[in-house]
Amino acid sequence: MERESSKNRSLDELIKRVCIPDDERLFDLAELIRRGFMMTKIAKITGMDMFFLQKIKNIVDAEEALKKLSLDDIDYDTMKKYKTMGFSDKGIALLIGCGADELYEKRKSLNVMPVYKMVDTCAGEFDAVSPYYYSTYDEENEAIPSDKKKVIVIGSGPIRIGQGIEFDYCSVHSVYALKKAGIETITINNNPETVSTDFDTSDKLYFEPLTEEDVYSIIELEKPDGVVLQFGGQTAIKLANFLDKMNVPILGTQPKYIDEAEDREKFDDLLEKLDIKRPKGKAIWSVKEGIEEANRLEYPLLVRPSYVLGGQGMEITRNEDDLVRYLTDAFHKDHKNPVLIDRYLGGRELEVDAICDGKDVLIPGIMEHLERAGVHSGDSVSIYPPQNVKPHIIEKIKDVTYRVAIELNVIGMINIQFIEFKDELYIIEVNPRSSRTVPYITKVTNVPVIDIATRIMLGETLKDMGYETGIAPETNTVAIKVPVFSTEKLPQVEVSLGPEMRSTGEVLGVGASFKEAMYKGFIAAGTPIPKSESRILVSIREFDKENFLPMAKRFQKMGCKFIATTGTANYLSANGIEVETCKKISEGVPNVLDIIRSGMVDMVVDIPQKANNANSDGFRMRRCAAECSIPMMTSLDTVGALIEVMEENFTCEKTNVVELNDIK
Repeated sequence: MERESSKNRSLDELIKRVCIPDDERLFDLAELIRRGFMMTKIAKITGMDMFFLQKIKNIVDAEEALKKLSLDDIDYDTMKKYKTMGFSDKGIALLIGCGADELYEKRKSLNVMPVYKMVDTCAGEFDAVSPYYYSTYDEENEAIPSDKKKVIVIGSGPIRIGQGIEFDYCSVHSVYALKKAGIETITINNNPETVSTDFDTSDKLYFEPLTEEDVYSIIELEKPDGVVLQFGGQTAIKLANFLDKMNVPILGTQPKYIDEAEDREKFDDLLEKLDIKRPKGKAIWSVKEGIEEANRLEYPLLVRPSYVLGGQGMEITRNEDDLVRYLTDAFHKDHKNPVLIDRYLGGRELEVDAICDGKDVLIPGIMEHLERAGVHSGDSVSIYPPQNVKPHIIEKIKDVTYRVAIELNVIGMINIQFIEFKDELYIIEVNPRSSRTVPYITKVTNVPVIDIATRIMLGETLKDMGYETGIAPETNTVAIKVPVFSTEKLPQVEVSLGPEMRSTGEVLGVGASFKEAMYKGFIAAGTPIPKSESRILVSIREFDKENFLPMAKRFQKMGCKFIATTGTANYLSANGIEVETCKKISEGVPNVLDIIRSGMVDMVVDIPQKANNANSDGFRMRRCAAECSIPMMTSLDTVGALIEVMEENFTCEKTNVVELNDIK
């Protein structure tokens, strides 16, 4: 329970911090206890019951006792005690100063191994028969391995904001495909809110954390014929190198090639070899090196930590001050890994999920993102089939996808994200696994992506299943995935979109045209379509004002009225747009917050320079709109789509219901 940041804080800092419930609080509490602070005082200032504080103290005391031991001091009773308490091999090894591998070998020699108990789904009234297991350091093992051919599917773990259940869909459909092939299926996952952990989804379910130690303990017990990692997102794929080191058979793309796609330098070398373009960039290790690289690449730049999920920690920096602030903070939080700096290309983002059998590559469909690059793919409106992509770019996508998949020896799935910028195609990311868009592209193309990929892992080919290399024929409808956000329910959370994912779900709009599908998507996502003669509050960043002007004229043509902050109002007025000026928050009352709260506006369009801190005017305005349930747009691309829908005057009566079974 030690964390470097907590160890370095003063006593006064720790006392202040434990009063605020956040993700660091537990470590700060442990540090206070470690320093001998009175338990009764901690209970008083935090409001926590002594029962729970004592449980934390037990762990702290156990850690302190472990620090005094060496590997030679660990006997059967000591090992059993700490494993029963929940200490991991890595945790014990770190405290006694040895390697996790050494600790594991010692534990194995002492025969301190977990056993698995069946979850009692009948509350003791009847004998439970659901094959649903959890680990414990007890004596009797209730999970008896069979001698059938079996495959373990690793799930995606707990779901958080910025990580949807799409990977669970993939895991479940892989289990279904394995069952059809007559294989015993075993799922390892620890999220009770998903279908993969329903007791009747797979033949056996282990409700365990997706750590190296916990997963390997199950593998040792079950001795599967193979393990599937591709469908559990980044959480599962991170286990590839460890399982390879432990000689565990991995189905699908092998760890060597997974590493080649995940490692920045190796992947750059691969693209160089294939003569495929990507935004120029580099992994840097210091603020000074970052400034030098920025001067070489030119602003704007996309900066991000080297190991992220859901775009966590990504930011677009447009000048040196922003870059220095970001890098200083990033290296303070994590000095053991580099920060990645890429030239930001503000073009059209395109995405494919492809299936490869080692010789042929099938692309179910190409998806076009409505918002330009810089908005995380999980937060962007995704359109199939693409509406604005030239035929030669489509051909280029097909060619590049084929060459990358074959070069990486992909067996199963690969996800590739592209940018079309100035009529050129660039790769921005390759994931040798399933992606968030798999359920969407499966439903709207009628190509059973996961079923095909799983059968390929078992040895079939695309030709065996009747599929050709290339892009599957387009359907007769337009299908648009629209993200759903819960920002109004989460205080002090930024509303504007950027490289870090914020959505908590998605909806699907299907129609005969882009406009009809977009209308349905907006309605399903809970975004009201403003009527003509609506009042719109606008605040546009400097370099986007010119792009907003034609949109403003179209709004005005529909009878909409504008209220704007000073800079935006002056620009619109100078260009013949009638507009009312309002005060910023710092300029007195009535200001933008008063206007939003009074219900005077029907929509807010705010295009910020960047995601600001909680005290900035822009942040407070966006939060106010979200909390007052006023439709809020932070991307001009989305505003443009909204205008197209408004101009059509759609109503529910004017649109047709399209069933997924009718898509051909």
